[in-house]
Amino acid sequence: MLEFHPKAHAGRFHDRLEVVLFDATLSERFAITRPITAVVGNQADWDLLKPTAPYKQKRKSKQEPETAVVRGIKPPQIADIEWTVDLPQSLIPRSLEALLETASVKTTVEMLKRTWIPRQLTPETYGQHFKVLLHVEEAQMNIDIQRYNEENVPMDPALPYYRLPVPGLAEKRPSVIVGDRILVQNATGRPGGHWFEGFVHRVHLNDVDLKFHSAFNSYRGQKYNIRFKLGRLPLRRMHQALSTAFTSPRVLFPSEDDLRGKEVPTERQMEKIRPVNRLIKTNPPQLLAVATILNMPLGSPPFVLFGPPGTGKTVTVVEAINQILLDDPTSRILACAPSNSAADLIAERLKDRLSPSMLFRLNAPSRSKESIPKSLDGYARVNENGTFSIPALAELRKYRVIVSTCISASVPYGMGMARGHFSHVFIDEAGQACEPEAMIPIKTVADNSTNIILSGDPKQLGPIIRSSIASALGLGTSYLDRLMARDAYDPARGNGITVVKLIKNWRSHPAILKYPNEQFYKGELEPHGDEVVTHSLLRSEEIVSPGFPLVFHAISGKDMQEASSPSFFNPDEASLVKRYVDRLRTDRRLRLQDENIGVITPYHAQVMKVRSLLRNSYSGVKVGSVEEFQGQERRVIIISTVRSSIDFVEFDVKHTLGFVASPRRFNVAMTRAQALLIVIGDPTVLSLDPLWRGFMNYVYLAGGWRGPSPDWDPDEPINAEGGYDAARTKALNTDIEALIERTRTLLVENSELTAREDDEDAVQVDRPWREAD
Repeated sequence: MLEFHPKAHAGRFHDRLEVVLFDATLSERFAITRPITAVVGNQADWDLLKPTAPYKQKRKSKQEPETAVVRGIKPPQIADIEWTVDLPQSLIPRSLEALLETASVKTTVEMLKRTWIPRQLTPETYGQHFKVLLHVEEAQMNIDIQRYNEENVPMDPALPYYRLPVPGLAEKRPSVIVGDRILVQNATGRPGGHWFEGFVHRVHLNDVDLKFHSAFNSYRGQKYNIRFKLGRLPLRRMHQALSTAFTSPRVLFPSEDDLRGKEVPTERQMEKIRPVNRLIKTNPPQLLAVATILNMPLGSPPFVLFGPPGTGKTVTVVEAINQILLDDPTSRILACAPSNSAADLIAERLKDRLSPSMLFRLNAPSRSKESIPKSLDGYARVNENGTFSIPALAELRKYRVIVSTCISASVPYGMGMARGHFSHVFIDEAGQACEPEAMIPIKTVADNSTNIILSGDPKQLGPIIRSSIASALGLGTSYLDRLMARDAYDPARGNGITVVKLIKNWRSHPAILKYPNEQFYKGELEPHGDEVVTHSLLRSEEIVSPGFPLVFHAISGKDMQEASSPSFFNPDEASLVKRYVDRLRTDRRLRLQDENIGVITPYHAQVMKVRSLLRNSYSGVKVGSVEEFQGQERRVIIISTVRSSIDFVEFDVKHTLGFVASPRRFNVAMTRAQALLIVIGDPTVLSLDPLWRGFMNYVYLAGGWRGPSPDWDPDEPINAEGGYDAARTKALNTDIEALIERTRTLLVENSELTAREDDEDAVQVDRPWREAD
């Protein structure tokens, strides 16, 4: 009889049963061994989470070209704006497209460097350099959008539209906005038959309304083959910006020579400021940043506000804008951000003292009216059709501040706004924009006098890039990152001139802040959070060590896939997430609501599994990827790392997925929590990464560990070079040893250049899409 005592630990436990027998006839002993596994968890959760069908890789069939397409009807609001500057198509050159289809990633990178990309990045070659990178990215986006194509899909009349169900639309997989094109073909007709182009007129939660040519006719229940087409407007606007003549070296390649005559604000200049937000006066770095921006001479090099997590970066930006408006009645400001949510936040903060006649929130006509905060009613323009519109150029010029996304910042230029109209251009969350995206609000409206202010954190996530080739060539490096790597932006030498680093953290409990602070910010961040919030959960029974609101819950689960989705999920971890949420929400002493809790996990399949567990009782708990949580905070953050198999670590490292060997993703995830951070993961896998091993040592030595103890010495100093995988190979067989050796190399180099084409499905399903409006 076998006995198993899990000691209240959940997860999967593996061992070998060895039975030694004696053969009396041969007078010799022999052994029979069998692997045994015990699973400890919640049976009901497992029944809900188990794979719906065995994973089967989706077959890629060659698409027949759409030779006969009947054009559809565009939404009226797209054509309402009076454009005076043509927007070029900027199509991918056919020879470049052919090159991208024929070679491996590594070979393609080398060929592009030799034949397409200028040898040096200079003001003269700048546009050509980034145009090639955008073409490469677009080629991958075209491939990725085709993954959502479907066959035999019903489409019902909702006249004058036809309603098409789009699985995954709510998660923006695919991302579809008003004005996008979708092609449909009668599934029961002859092969090679007509395709009808439908333009998206309305976007709902799980379906879209399309409008076709009058020749299109469909009856209820008729089925169609569906092909999604990439919305190219953002790419075209980036190409347009790159083609403009503004190539000022002080903007594109600022050097220490550009700093001559520039000085740190004097005490008198600092004292002269009367902050709108009085707390600014008590925060020296914030006050210095505002004073520096306010006193920038015309045509200065770009200024960078380096804002680590929870340091009040956006508050500082808003204060600087208010001070400029108070100081100079002739000033005009364009304030941008890569996402609508970040742009909305700027507008919401500014509206407290700016009337609708001074502040305009410029929205793309494709944006859903329901997605904008109610507080901004009156600050945006809506036409009689209920969609966002843009006032005439003469009226647009009157606003003191225009707030938009980086993509929509091209609208004033397209309408004929004179270069130099804006005295200042602000880009918040600049690290999340790829460089051509950041150039839209700069190269289209700036002149030699315009001052540019970037705010962000180069230690957090950068732009979302879908192409491994484009990323390897530098498209994943933001404009903010590139500037911060230049000598003129060294925080020590450029402090108060080109850069100011905020250091007061207003978000997290000191124990939560400590490890990322030491690893990413040289220990310079100071915890100043409101203890009413940051210390509010110290009574929670989920805390292992009194006074230490961090928990690492060690669990050995199982990586799984299902049906045709290559994304991974871990039902053991998902069940544990639910248990923590349930215990936290039902502890009345803590007074937590769903909105106070966030769950972060790097894989889309795990996001969906956790949501399915929480849907009935805790639907208000946000569950999402790291990218979805950047810039956000919750009193409680629960992280599910998913990986429990060393076999898949190599894949993650190649494609910068997951948490292993991804410092920026680690940093963002760990700095969202205000009062309690719970990390669920497999220490055997995570300990391959020195950053993770250090974090687990920190939690273990402070008493916050739950589950089986680590199988290494937590007191041993961390080797930043890694090599922990080599130590593990002594206990593993030869096949695994070879795999870990390959992984070790990848952990050190973090290279994306060895990606195989057959990896791409699994990569792209876990990579979110950038906002398109």
